[in-house]
Amino acid sequence: MEEQQSASQLPAPNQKPSFFEKLTNWELWPSAVLYAPLAPIWAWYSLRAGSFWFFTPSNPTIPFGGYEGETKTDVYKQMPEGVYPRTILVKPPEDFEAVKKRVSDAGFQYPFIVKPDVGRKGLLFRKIDSEAQLLEYHLYCPMDYVVQDLIDAPMELGVFYVRHPAKQTGQITGIILREALEVWGDGTTTLRELIVKHPQAGKRAEEMCRKHEGKLDWVPADRERYVLSFAINRSRGARLRNLSHEADAELAAFFDTISLHSGAFFWGRYDVKCTSIADLKQGKNFAILEYNGAGASPSHIYHCGMRLWQAYAEILRHWKLLYEVSSYNNAHGHPYWPFWKGLRYLLAVNRHLDLLDKYD
Repeated sequence: MEEQQSASQLPAPNQKPSFFEKLTNWELWPSAVLYAPLAPIWAWYSLRAGSFWFFTPSNPTIPFGGYEGETKTDVYKQMPEGVYPRTILVKPPEDFEAVKKRVSDAGFQYPFIVKPDVGRKGLLFRKIDSEAQLLEYHLYCPMDYVVQDLIDAPMELGVFYVRHPAKQTGQITGIILREALEVWGDGTTTLRELIVKHPQAGKRAEEMCRKHEGKLDWVPADRERYVLSFAINRSRGARLRNLSHEADAELAAFFDTISLHSGAFFWGRYDVKCTSIADLKQGKNFAILEYNGAGASPSHIYHCGMRLWQAYAEILRHWKLLYEVSSYNNAHGHPYWPFWKGLRYLLAVNRHLDLLDKYD
């Protein structure tokens, strides 16, 4: 039998951006570098609020305002029934036979999605195609995770929504369309070669080949689509498109309904799968995957030709709204977190996220 082609025999992966490209293109900067010049503005809001954690009352029913560490299952409980995918929570000490029974009793069929209940940037996000894969994930994942329906709708949107607590109507401040990291077959090229030649996947060929190890010698049919990462975000190689021109009163009214159900979702980004924006406006054919609170970034600044100063203006606009929402909620019975409480919470969350990084 012919030996499997070694990594050294593969074509060279696409080159990562050069130092000069990274230096001159702000979209390639690490978040810490991009946001560093704005730190005095953030500090100014903390001083005005008299609290280092001025954002914690922004979404008062979510720990830390949803800046970091909130659980998906607790957030889902605050949404109307049926707007999020079917989901069950699994704790790793649970016996696998019991997990398998719960999955079956809930009506799940392969494939479906698993991901940590507290996660970030698609870490340990996996598509499960078989019982063997579920067992492997259950034995490997060191923290609580959710089993969730795979929503295979054609569009995944990030919709930034802000509602002042004194008002019944909010505004859509930005919309992005996320395009998955995927390859298309031609009937002759192996998955391994498609990965290496892909302009984005080739830059992370080692990771992609590791995660799709069992299919690397498979040849997708002509025009057959194969998704390399079902976690559709920038850190996983997804492309973003700014669709903020689609924001209107009808779309805002739809998210008003979701926000008013809990009464406490005021500032953040909804990640939504849908068939079309027109359907979403009518409340049809959609599923809300996540709600990201005070830690959400206005991702619509990327991949749309914004200058750095325009991106900064958009970030600062959202920070101003965050401060106004938080200040109002603080004055109406939702106090800022004390410094030490916030610090202990953030350190614990970071330990959890570091563990995710290690296992991913």
